[in-house]
Amino acid sequence: MGDSKLAGQFFDAAIGLLQRVRDEEAGAVEAAGTLIADTVADGGRLFAFGAGHSSLAAQDLVYRAGGLALMNLLAVPGAVGVDVVPATLGSALERVDGLASAVLDTSPARSGDVLVIISLSGRNALPVEMAMHARALGLKVIGVTSVAYASETKPRNASGTYLKDHCDVVLDSKIAIGDAELTLESVPAPFAPASTVVTSALLQAVMATAAGTLADRGIEPPLLRSGNVDGGHEWNGRVFEEYGDRIFYRR
Repeated sequence: MGDSKLAGQFFDAAIGLLQRVRDEEAGAVEAAGTLIADTVADGGRLFAFGAGHSSLAAQDLVYRAGGLALMNLLAVPGAVGVDVVPATLGSALERVDGLASAVLDTSPARSGDVLVIISLSGRNALPVEMAMHARALGLKVIGVTSVAYASETKPRNASGTYLKDHCDVVLDSKIAIGDAELTLESVPAPFAPASTVVTSALLQAVMATAAGTLADRGIEPPLLRSGNVDGGHEWNGRVFEEYGDRIFYRR
């Protein structure tokens, strides 16, 4: 089997998942986009969190050309991506009780804000505790996860629950257990993960919905422009000035 055939199989798998979430999660996307629009309109702030590779989709929403300027990254030291050394420490931190509450309690997040929490398995202490504590503080939680994990794995946190159990809106990425789309008889492990593609697409669909919903209400969405386009810096400067009290990545 040639490499090009495998490449085509991966694209087909990713496209199939994107079609599924487009069709099956349309209601959840609409609900999440409306919740974000409501929060922007009401003066609330937006935060996104993901651990390990789930942080890629969170970072994709922050300080992004074409994105809402109000989305802030809620960072957990050592768990944002794979930049910590050793990288396995990030996986270990996901299982530490108390870390999520400590991060939230020292963050700017407050009642009336929205927190997007991304966790493929939704079973570890960090995302589950993050969702539970956020709601206790009065935040609304949008969870992005693969619901399949809840029926085929055991929770790995003190509450015995999953991320999906502590959200105002759940977006199901439909990713299969193990996050690898391809197999070959000659390769002993499955390979080619698609969770980043699908999760990022789901969240950008939510943000597009939020922008359109705000516009429908006569509110200009606080969008950023590319700094590589003429006038982009000036545009962003105006947005930063107008919404500076709700943007934390510039401080």
